[in-house]
Amino acid sequence: MRSRLKAAMAVLVTALTLGAMTAAPAAAVTGGTPDGDAHPNVGLILFYDGTGRFRCSATLVTPTVLLTAAHCTDGTKGKTLVDFRSVVKETGPSSGYAAAADPANGYTQAEIEAAGFRSGTAYTHPEYSDFTDLDNWNDVGVIVLDRPVTGIEPAKIAPLNYLDDYAQPRLNKTIFTSVGYGTEVRKPDSGPQKPTPMTFPLIRRYADQPGQKLTDQILQLNGNPNDTKGTGGTCFGDSGGPTFLNGYLVTVTSYAYTDNCRYLGGYQRVDIEVAQDWLAPFLATS
Repeated sequence: MRSRLKAAMAVLVTALTLGAMTAAPAAAVTGGTPDGDAHPNVGLILFYDGTGRFRCSATLVTPTVLLTAAHCTDGTKGKTLVDFRSVVKETGPSSGYAAAADPANGYTQAEIEAAGFRSGTAYTHPEYSDFTDLDNWNDVGVIVLDRPVTGIEPAKIAPLNYLDDYAQPRLNKTIFTSVGYGTEVRKPDSGPQKPTPMTFPLIRRYADQPGQKLTDQILQLNGNPNDTKGTGGTCFGDSGGPTFLNGYLVTVTSYAYTDNCRYLGGYQRVDIEVAQDWLAPFLATS
């Protein structure tokens, strides 16, 4: 069963939402490598909806626009907090992010900026199917920042239909790089030694993944860290984060098939017409 990888963050402690759903947002990189300064245009986003506070990942694509997943923007209350730090928190129990003064209405620009972060407004693709229609997935959203970013080079979105050249049999021989702030999956320090999503450290990671399947909407990648051709995959909290190929941003992280994120992952294509037509006005006015 597919599960979304959006990570829930409680007011005092960071907690992962791991319930299996028809489809679930993705969180942290399983396996992979601490990112350091390799992808400075990838940030963590933090926001409220009607059920709590959540984190996802997003990519700066212009000085004022971040690209992410629709399930990381849909239903957002108030403003979205954006943090480009590579290392957010090494240990718990708190994420270090202050709660909104009025959680029911989400963050305000003033309180986000007072805490030293960037703020923005979330927008969701109008044809987002909320994980109900694989042929019309459209899991694409943006954050439009209240102030432009300087000193960080935006990522380049792939040209239209770029991934069509990587259909089988070429796909299985192609390695993609996914980046995000999701949960790390590893064996606990004590107790049962089953690989488990861990809330900390909360850092940016990247993983190399071989291609597995390509549809008109979705790229599937093999995220098993034991795969000899890859180094890991995405998990809870990586949702909305980018996948790169040849320097282009080709997808945003959308869903996982298992709760321990050690299998296939689903990635929303952003090189397709339905995504690029919607994105064009945001990119043109930034």
